[in-house]
Amino acid sequence: MSDVRDWFNSLPIFTRYWLLCTAVCTLAGRFGLINPNWLILISERLINNFEIWRAATSVFYYPLKPATGFHFLINCYFLYNYSLRLERGEYDGRPADYCFLLLFNWICCVIIGLIGEFRYLMDPMVISILYIWCQLNKDAIVNFWFGTQFKAMYLPWVLFGFNLILSGGGMMELFGILVGHLYIFLKFKYPQELGGPELLNTPKILESYFPSQRTGIRWFGAVPPRTQTQPTRNTFGGHNWGRGYVLGQ
Repeated sequence: MSDVRDWFNSLPIFTRYWLLCTAVCTLAGRFGLINPNWLILISERLINNFEIWRAATSVFYYPLKPATGFHFLINCYFLYNYSLRLERGEYDGRPADYCFLLLFNWICCVIIGLIGEFRYLMDPMVISILYIWCQLNKDAIVNFWFGTQFKAMYLPWVLFGFNLILSGGGMMELFGILVGHLYIFLKFKYPQELGGPELLNTPKILESYFPSQRTGIRWFGAVPPRTQTQPTRNTFGGHNWGRGYVLGQ
């Protein structure tokens, strides 16, 4: 148990609690500790009865059945793997920016869920994070089932096609790709490639709660910051001030 606790505490904050809330809500609904009907997204109860927690629990909860248990485990793997890579990679030292990413994707997933009357939002939320990582690391080689390898930019579409062929689904993956692409476009492509304004600036209130820890983080399509040249030093650790002249010459 100490090893599990150490592993859990070693995870970055948002990946850690996202994974924890997913496990708690799903297991609580599976074993009857909480009525699953209180965890899913129902537009009438959310809007008319103001049961706002459904907007969050519908992302964390997934129905565990013999036919869906393996799919849930795959989702947890993608959640852990790609959220961890984003939070420790492109968003390392910028917790406020990653928090805003999650909030933006979550709001978009809830809107899609309300319009399409989808009750479980774990799939599109996880796929949206996976899509963003794949777009920021297009040329990275990823492994898939049966030893297949391809570039990361194709992974979301492979998952969409795989689910479409096997189960006749794929709509949740497609919505997750749409949400992730919307974030990539508004955050990076629109201001950097098309010259438009930055529409997804992180609110200052998030930066006050989650201050940046360091700078110089790699960003998609951005030019790396120029480092200031350090002054040269001599053998004794002092500054090399250059050649001296005798006073009066």
